[in-house]
Amino acid sequence: MPAVVQLDEVHKIYESGEIPVHAVRGVSLTIEPGDFVAVMGASGSGKSTLMNLLGCLDRPTKGRYLLDGTDASSLDRNQLADIRNRKLGFVFQGFNLLARTTALENVELPMLYAKTRVAARTMRARALRCLDLVGLTNRADHFPSQLSGGQQQRVAIARALVNDPQLLLADEPTGNLDSKTSVEIMGVFQQLNAQGITIVMVTHELDIARYSRRNLVMRDGRLVSDTPVAGRLTAAAELQRILEAESAAQLTA
Repeated sequence: MPAVVQLDEVHKIYESGEIPVHAVRGVSLTIEPGDFVAVMGASGSGKSTLMNLLGCLDRPTKGRYLLDGTDASSLDRNQLADIRNRKLGFVFQGFNLLARTTALENVELPMLYAKTRVAARTMRARALRCLDLVGLTNRADHFPSQLSGGQQQRVAIARALVNDPQLLLADEPTGNLDSKTSVEIMGVFQQLNAQGITIVMVTHELDIARYSRRNLVMRDGRLVSDTPVAGRLTAAAELQRILEAESAAQLTA
């Protein structure tokens, strides 16, 4: 089985101004199936550019990017769009759900853009399966305005999973959530990862990064650290601790 991600000396240089901006500098990286990687770094470190490259939203200036064995480095715009739809799932900080569309219909959306037509019955079944994975089957007919922030993010995760991607990319997925809800979303990611789904997550929160299996640190466009997570946090245990603290606070109030 090929690596899900293989970057070989990848560079990204932007030539828009008088001085070229070297956003990513010679990054080599391998991510195997079933890995859960958190990418961290200060603003301007190159982590967002790296995420765009991994998500086939941009092409390397130099170097090679293999996604599940496919060389994505030289694909044209239409080919990149196709590979994004087939092999990648995206989760963003802002949820990006359609306001006048139910949770079920939001999850079905990526299938509407697939090159191969999907029957309506199959679309519904796959969307419901993904909502079940994130524990939201009972909210399938609810609109985003009827859902909490954490529930909206779960819908976004289900939408990212509906085409059975090889890689789930999450960009600051807890950025708009409170602490408890953030842990709940990390619990969803840990459950999905335990089922074999490969996840790459950008975060600036050190505690959120500790729910992953592996931490990458970017600085000035370079990958300066790639380490396994020591003392990995478990979302289920952290939620239990939060609930016990809330209960104790109520008893003393």
